[in-house]
Amino acid sequence: MTTEFDIDNSLDQLATEAPEITQQQSLRDHVAEAMQQYFHDLDGQDTKEVYNLVMAEVEPPLLMAAMKYTRNNQSKTAALLGLNRGTLRKKLKQYNLL
Repeated sequence: MTTEFDIDNSLDQLATEAPEITQQQSLRDHVAEAMQQYFHDLDGQDTKEVYNLVMAEVEPPLLMAAMKYTRNNQSKTAALLGLNRGTLRKKLKQYNLL
């Protein structure tokens, strides 16, 4: 079972691994930059299911941050994210965050 301590540590680790940014960028800008770099790094190699890859990288930290913000209140987290509670629970289980 994931605890608030685990979520805090995971978010702290993500923050320390992120490169320093000198100017404010939007989330959209970060994603566009990361995807551009990802496709550049492929160097012509074939890839599939990029959507699933991106979602598997983005959803867990989003869910962890939202759960931390609501102090692990699933009803509040679901409302915050615009999901129903059942969908939130399914996603938390999917990423072993429950």
